[in-house]
Amino acid sequence: MSKYIMALDQGTTSTRACLITPDGRLAAQAGEDFEQIYPQPGWVEHNPEAIWSSTVKSIGRVLEKAGVRGDQIECIGITNQRETVAIWDSKTGRAFANAIVWQCRRTHEICEKLRKNKKQNLIRNKTGLIIDPYFSATKIQWLLKNVSGAAQKAKSGQLKTGTMDTFLLWKLTNGESHATDVSNASRTMLMNIHKGEWDRDLLKLFGIPLEILPQIRSSSGLFGKTKGLGLLPDGIPITGMAGDQQSALFGQAAFKVGEAKCTFGTGSFLLMNTGAKAVPSKSKLLTTIAWRLEKGSTVYALEGGAFICGAAVQWLRDGLGLFEKSSDIEALASSVPDAGGVQFVPALTGLGAPHWRAEARGVITGLTRGSTKAHLARATLEAMALQNAEILLAMQKDLKKKIPSIRVDGGAAANNLLMQMQSDLLGAPVIRPVNVETTAMGAAYLAGLGAGIWKSTEEIRKIWAQDREFRSHMKAKDRSERLERWLESVDKA
Repeated sequence: MSKYIMALDQGTTSTRACLITPDGRLAAQAGEDFEQIYPQPGWVEHNPEAIWSSTVKSIGRVLEKAGVRGDQIECIGITNQRETVAIWDSKTGRAFANAIVWQCRRTHEICEKLRKNKKQNLIRNKTGLIIDPYFSATKIQWLLKNVSGAAQKAKSGQLKTGTMDTFLLWKLTNGESHATDVSNASRTMLMNIHKGEWDRDLLKLFGIPLEILPQIRSSSGLFGKTKGLGLLPDGIPITGMAGDQQSALFGQAAFKVGEAKCTFGTGSFLLMNTGAKAVPSKSKLLTTIAWRLEKGSTVYALEGGAFICGAAVQWLRDGLGLFEKSSDIEALASSVPDAGGVQFVPALTGLGAPHWRAEARGVITGLTRGSTKAHLARATLEAMALQNAEILLAMQKDLKKKIPSIRVDGGAAANNLLMQMQSDLLGAPVIRPVNVETTAMGAAYLAGLGAGIWKSTEEIRKIWAQDREFRSHMKAKDRSERLERWLESVDKA
């Protein structure tokens, strides 16, 4: 009887369940979308119960699709949209309010007050992060202050909080495990990344009681066991956990210092392995924890993220109705030789690294009577690549050396035109693996290591395989001029 690792990939717009074989093959996957809730401009919420429902449905569908029984699952790994936080009643296990999503900007004023009170250095030195509504601390603070009864329940010990990995773990174990891993904890703005624990000064600053937070553990090892699910038997060990971007870095087998990846998802995120050293950034990038294996030291990373990447394509599709399927953008953008002077800065939920301007908004410039939807489509792909090029240049500045190549993954990595643009604008090779679902693979690898299916990262490195390498054809002078024009448009945003 074949055995499988199940990876649960809880993303921003959908949840997927994937079955991976012990030789690292993706055997089957099934996903389920859930509702995006926008109570007012700049606010984004999810219903945690809808996320749990999407998880249960995805598990059921993937087992049915693959013809696999629950008792064939050897272990489970979880990866998740980071920074999004939920609060729930520990007695009933039900969500106490909607989750505040990482994209939500409602805590902008709280962040402004922290900056005015000169808390940036305190937060930066302890967490490696920049004060921004993106991170979880101000979201939890907002929930405790603004959700009726939340503060009282927190005081009486009846309220729990956590990122979506923690919420899923609680549900999968029927409330027996309240834990997170170091990578997710490092995104909350509440954890001291040098000590690997919740920081009492920061908890006091944000008014968050320690008791409502999950226990911080390594990214690989036993988190708990399934209980009371029905569709899966009791006792399946959950042995891997990491935030989606760190999971993708692990799934790309980027285990050596200097190896980097870019994930093209709702947003785009560049992470580079900096090893056992937490490299402070002078270019407004983030210093974050990549992972910690059960018997290993903490591995750090430098990170830069653009909040809107694939979401810009979705906006062209749904908001403007320019095409039916997201994948149609490649053919449309390829129908013109260039963007015809059109430039799009997709700051639809503010600007991330290296600008960190929550109030910025999207801008389209250079429109003429001759501009068509094809020019806008091409400008959108260029914007996705330009954002990443800007982040990579900041990374190189921090490290004082050029990055030799970058590995890519995520849905848009299948777009050959975009990958060629990315290589041209980075001035470095872009390497696409055979399996671009590296977020789920990272969770599976961490779970497999935790369950003893693989003994070392070297075994995992042998599984990773290259599909295609894109090489830059752009002259350095043209690249420099193009980035200059981009920065001028960013200023307008």
